[in-house]
Amino acid sequence: MVALEITEIGALLQQMLKGTMFDHFLLQEAVISTACEHQIDGRITENYYTEEDAARMGLSGYRCVPFSMVRPICLEIMKGKRKPAFFKFVFLLSPENQANTIIHSGSSYRPEDVSGMFLNLIYKNSRLTCTTGVSYHIFSMDKSLEKEWDRLAAVFFRRHGIAAEIIS
Repeated sequence: MVALEITEIGALLQQMLKGTMFDHFLLQEAVISTACEHQIDGRITENYYTEEDAARMGLSGYRCVPFSMVRPICLEIMKGKRKPAFFKFVFLLSPENQANTIIHSGSSYRPEDVSGMFLNLIYKNSRLTCTTGVSYHIFSMDKSLEKEWDRLAAVFFRRHGIAAEIIS
C-alpha cells in the first residue's frame, strides 16, 4: 500500500467528473459531503438486471457498477461554487483489468487469488490523498503484486498529467 497526495485537486476532479479518467474502474463506494451527506453504494443490486441485460450492458461478472454509470450523479452533487467538505471514492479494477494487471505483474499470484485491487481517493481538510490496496482470497507473504499496483497507481496519475507525491 502506498499513500499519494494529489497536489492538483482541481485538475483531477475535472478529469474524474467531466472526463473519462476513472471510467475503466468500478465504483464500490462514494461518500460526498456538501450541505448534506450523499452516499452511493456501487454494489450492483442482486437480481436487478437480467442476465441478458447485464451481458448487453457489459456488466456480466461485475459486483459493482462502472464509474461511468454514476459519474453524472457525482458531478451533479459536487458542482457549484463551494468545494465539498469531504469526499471519498473507492474504485476497484474491473475483473478483466485486474486479471491483466496480475498476469503482467510478474508476481506468483493467479487472478483467482485476488479479490480486489483498489484506489481510495479521500478529500479531507483541503487535502486529497489516494491510497492503494490489494485484497486476497489467500494468505501469502509475497508483496510483489502490491508493489506493482503501487507503481502502476503512480504511473496512472502521471499519464493523466496529475501531480501525485508519495507520502507513505
